[in-house]
Amino acid sequence: MGYDVPEGVDIRGRYDTEFSKILTRDALQFVTDLQREFRNHIKYAMECRREAKMRYNNGGLPGFDPATKYIREGEWVCAPVPAAVADRRVEITGPVERKMVINALNSGAKVFMADFEDALSPSWENLMRGHVNLRDAVNRTITFHDQARNKLYKLNDETAKLFVRPRGWHLPEAHIFIDGEPATGCLVDFGLYFFHNYANFRKVQGQGFGPFFYLPKMEHSREARIWNNVFGRAERWAGIERGSIRATVLIETLPAVFQMNEILYELRDHSVGLNCGRWDYIFSYVKTFQGHPDRLLPDRVQVGMAQHFMRSYSDLLIHTCHKRGVHAMGGMAAQIPIRDDPAANEAALELVRKDKLREVKAGHDGTWAAHPGLIPACMEVFTNNMVNAPNQIHSMKRQDASELIEEDLLQSPRGVRTMEGLRLNTRVGIQYLAAWLTGAGSVPLYNLMEDAATAEISRVQNWQWLKYGVELDGDGLGVKVNLDLFGRVVEEEMARIEREVGKEKLNKGMYKEACKLFTRQCTAPVLDDFLTLDAYNNIVMYHPIESSRL
Repeated sequence: MGYDVPEGVDIRGRYDTEFSKILTRDALQFVTDLQREFRNHIKYAMECRREAKMRYNNGGLPGFDPATKYIREGEWVCAPVPAAVADRRVEITGPVERKMVINALNSGAKVFMADFEDALSPSWENLMRGHVNLRDAVNRTITFHDQARNKLYKLNDETAKLFVRPRGWHLPEAHIFIDGEPATGCLVDFGLYFFHNYANFRKVQGQGFGPFFYLPKMEHSREARIWNNVFGRAERWAGIERGSIRATVLIETLPAVFQMNEILYELRDHSVGLNCGRWDYIFSYVKTFQGHPDRLLPDRVQVGMAQHFMRSYSDLLIHTCHKRGVHAMGGMAAQIPIRDDPAANEAALELVRKDKLREVKAGHDGTWAAHPGLIPACMEVFTNNMVNAPNQIHSMKRQDASELIEEDLLQSPRGVRTMEGLRLNTRVGIQYLAAWLTGAGSVPLYNLMEDAATAEISRVQNWQWLKYGVELDGDGLGVKVNLDLFGRVVEEEMARIEREVGKEKLNKGMYKEACKLFTRQCTAPVLDDFLTLDAYNNIVMYHPIESSRL
């Protein structure tokens, strides 16, 4: 047996009867039409990214584009926010795993962002099962029987609104070839989900609007323009009114912070705001300034929202969104409950409350949580400070942020660089990558939920410190980071990982493979753009005889 595919399409992933209900001929034709119409635009956008990287590596800085000043200074606004998603006080995020989908929709959050991106290892099985799970969730037929606990999970009568995050423009889908080349991952994610769910979604979830999306990793408004055209094409195909599809863009790259007005302008008929994707933003700061030895990052635990460049980024995002009439969403609370230590758990919750109070006082309309256990605390803070209002779009105007200049957004972060920072980066990076290689894209480590974004910070910071021979502070005072030191740290942290997870698990898992891959990435002469792009080939599994044309 094989999948029934249109002309020019080759499915190289494993055949499965349930997957074939997602990969129908008509659904694949829809994805193929998107790929053929937009692939050259995507290739051009990626080439522009490479050209910008060359400028930054040669000493250039990102900044506001003089050619689009008229957009930044114009008085336009985005389309009104649909009532169905006016209240987004707390949003929970997570991978499209079946039990996770049910629990997240039942969590009490206002929105669940089902993630095909940083929280998912994009294996064929994960992706296809994810589409099955979301189809069942939209149809409200999704259930999960936990045999170990003999417990049946199903949806409550009232659930969170569903948003879906496809992959970024840069990621291929190597299990689906269209006209001899891998499909664009985000067009596969968007196309399959939209094709199968837009009609039922609008009845069950959207009250005449939707589906709703989160869009990651953009660097320029030209990339938003492609998404806007993809949305328009999908709406015309489906026969639904323009502006039905709505999306929030994650501002999680340093170049994009200078393009926020332009991004909203391109998506003005389809936008419901911007989000502070702060972990990826830190990663992007290092990646953008990889050729700038005067902009070295301190330990990642010190790079919080109190840093001037981070606070400026948040303030400008709020000002921009509210000026344009859409949501300004806050960042992720990555803590997870510490069940065996009530005092430590309460201390962690108090940090979450303080962070969320800062966000709501600054003007954010909602925030993210990585775990259902954080939702009550986050919800309480936002509810108490947004009395009788679902958001602050029209009540909180940050005119002071309009005075922010480029240097505010580029200021070097302050702090120390320590041996413990190097060790933590190494330990977290290896363990996350080991989990990712075995199919888990969201991993609890040391009381935090780690995903690809936080693993990227670990990787690029190690790379930066090695490249510039950083002299460590604290206990490592006077010690410079070099290949010999890093090799010793890797060896010692692998020994610690073995003690923590056990020798049997270490040997059965992908820890040794992850160690080799992470070490190679940290010591490479040229920084790879994405850790997961390099690692992707390790999870691609071809079954080339599975396609057929019936």
